[in-house]
Amino acid sequence: MEQHARRGRSTLTRRRYDESDVRIRPGKGTRPRTKTRPEHLDAERALVVSVDRGRWGCMVLDGQPGERLVVAMRARELGRTPIVVGDHVGIVGDTSGTHDTLARIVRLEERTSVLRRTADDTDPFERIVVANATVLLIVVAAAEPPPRTGFVERALIAAYVGGLKPVLCVTKSDIADPSTFTAHFDGLDLPIVTTGVEDDLKPLLEHISGTMSAMIGHSGVGKSTLVNRLVPDAYRATGRVSGVGKGRHTSSQSVALALPGGGWVIDTPGVRSFGLAHIGVEDVVAAFDDLTEIVERCPRGCGHLGAPEDPGCAFDQLEGAVLRRAMAVRLLLEALGTNDPW
Repeated sequence: MEQHARRGRSTLTRRRYDESDVRIRPGKGTRPRTKTRPEHLDAERALVVSVDRGRWGCMVLDGQPGERLVVAMRARELGRTPIVVGDHVGIVGDTSGTHDTLARIVRLEERTSVLRRTADDTDPFERIVVANATVLLIVVAAAEPPPRTGFVERALIAAYVGGLKPVLCVTKSDIADPSTFTAHFDGLDLPIVTTGVEDDLKPLLEHISGTMSAMIGHSGVGKSTLVNRLVPDAYRATGRVSGVGKGRHTSSQSVALALPGGGWVIDTPGVRSFGLAHIGVEDVVAAFDDLTEIVERCPRGCGHLGAPEDPGCAFDQLEGAVLRRAMAVRLLLEALGTNDPW
């Protein structure tokens, strides 16, 4: 009996486990993450035509007749990458454009130009106003409200540095003669067009047809009237492309509208300030090819403002047309150093 008991105990010997018997599932924080991201080769190319608090209106550019407006969100892999009106993007997901559908922006194409500004000259944070515009329409009124050279000069600086071609557009020319005001910019070879209610828009269309143009100006200068003349269906189109978010009022956001003859015009909200904290003196001069070699003859640290601030500036030794250009640029540099209310 004792022998039988010993035999029973031997059959109940506890098993010895080793590491092969233990399976540990890694937690979320320790799982290896791949750095490989999908290439989204099937992404459709689109133009951003509106932005409204986390939702982007994207017009699909597939070359097919008709327009397809797609509402999209920014994909997680893009992080906080700023996407603005005028950007070319790649979108995936539901790109049908039907009501209550949502696509994803997965790619941002390289920009050809950028219009930037800051809140004021002490704000280091740059805000991208529009991207990929070829022409900047600087809209001022000949009267009511009166035009301000300071605003135009600052807008010109932003255009030259950002790689845009500026065009000065004067509205309400039927109320007052703008010639005295426009003469202020003679040395810059700046195209100037008048767009009073009785003026033909053909000269303006010669500058913007077939291109991407952006329009900036103060509230009350007649931008809305001008947009409605350029795009007769602008009111309906604006309501359509701006209604992609949570109902923000149309006048508080930029909207890109298709021109009937081809091209796009971006209508931006009325400007209250145009800070240029991100732009330096050399940035402005570098925008003028005929002056870049001349400034090399200036003393070190020259601000190109002339005496008494900058005695010995090479601008003061010029003659003829290049002198007129240098003096016009000097006015821009003076505007860069002051930000008086307009």
